[in-house]
Amino acid sequence: MREQTPQHYFGLDLGTSTVRCVIGMLETDKDMPILSVIGYGSSPNTGMRKGSVVRIDEVVDAVVQAITEAERVSGVHVPRATVNVNSSQVIGMNSRGVIAISAANREITSEDRYRVEEAATIVKLPPNRDIIQIFAKNYRLDGQDNIKDPVGMQGVRLEVDTHIVTGSIPSMRNINLVLEKSNVMPTRFTISSIASAEAVLNRQQKESGTVLLDIGAGTTNLVVLEEGEVQHVAVLPLGGTNITNDLAIGLKTDLDVAEHVKLQHGGLGKHAKSGRLSIILHKNRHEFDAELVQMIIESRVEEMLEYVDKELKKIHKSRKLPGGVVLVGGTAKLPGLADFTKEKLELAARVGKLQPVSGLMDAVQDPAYSTAVGLMELDMLIGNADVEQQPGQPTEGVFGMISGLLKKFKK
Repeated sequence: MREQTPQHYFGLDLGTSTVRCVIGMLETDKDMPILSVIGYGSSPNTGMRKGSVVRIDEVVDAVVQAITEAERVSGVHVPRATVNVNSSQVIGMNSRGVIAISAANREITSEDRYRVEEAATIVKLPPNRDIIQIFAKNYRLDGQDNIKDPVGMQGVRLEVDTHIVTGSIPSMRNINLVLEKSNVMPTRFTISSIASAEAVLNRQQKESGTVLLDIGAGTTNLVVLEEGEVQHVAVLPLGGTNITNDLAIGLKTDLDVAEHVKLQHGGLGKHAKSGRLSIILHKNRHEFDAELVQMIIESRVEEMLEYVDKELKKIHKSRKLPGGVVLVGGTAKLPGLADFTKEKLELAARVGKLQPVSGLMDAVQDPAYSTAVGLMELDMLIGNADVEQQPGQPTEGVFGMISGLLKKFKK
């Protein structure tokens, strides 16, 4: 009998400061399939600002380098990938769809579920925006609320409450152009925080109510999950780079010196250092006052968390999420950030850890890899849906075609 070629899955994280690629495949452990990381790669990215492409060739170079490294580690070619959208122009909005059931027996089918979700996408959007994803929160059948899956039930009027994520068409076109020049086909797009949620949140956290913050260099991606569904998505134009910029201004020093101060001596609360701080860069010694460094970092992080709290207040979830806050992204490694977040948002807070996968685990345990690993996992979870996107076009509610994506997350 001919041995079947193993299926590989690919995640490509277009981060503002770094592009990361992760390759995985399913392996069998004690007769149980388990996802294994077999390749990874990263490359500095200087062609994006706050998640948007500003210099295409530089982003292409970063993508090619990250993919080449992942291919070298795994020995597997990367022809396609599930890719994140990280722009601060991403906006989430609620919408409702309503349809009539015309079948003779009035039984709800998968086609009816698809139609009602499509009906929810009929919203007025500016000409430069399009739908990236649709998340069905709950269905309503003949007045009965909070139905998670109406298929098989009987009724005449089906409604759905959804959260729709829209993005800038010019921004999506630039991303598609980058991928085209890099010879990578986008299997589908998703928001960075959705991918990170798949990588680090367990079932209890998704059900009880949790906000995940993916704090990168240029943006902070936010997603609120409750009862296993996406309740709110936002991308804030603040990240680790803002802390570096503030340090450069406040300390009256160069950006590269400020970045080293942040990485070597940055900390919040009890993790902040005292006295005089010293770094040596390019054979030059630089000294700074630790209290000033702490004040600058705390001021910027506090501002960032104020914006997060504003988003939570929009959906009446401020200080009301039992699952608390989960932090991922490169900036999540800032010492003391979890305790500081707990104090400011008055919610339990922790740095996210990857849910169990096998293979090259040590290489991707860094919180900065959460999005790339999650993208790879989503590539596997919905890889059999045969959802194709044409290069050069923004997504058209791809996840809306795969109803209840988060209900398929690890349970």
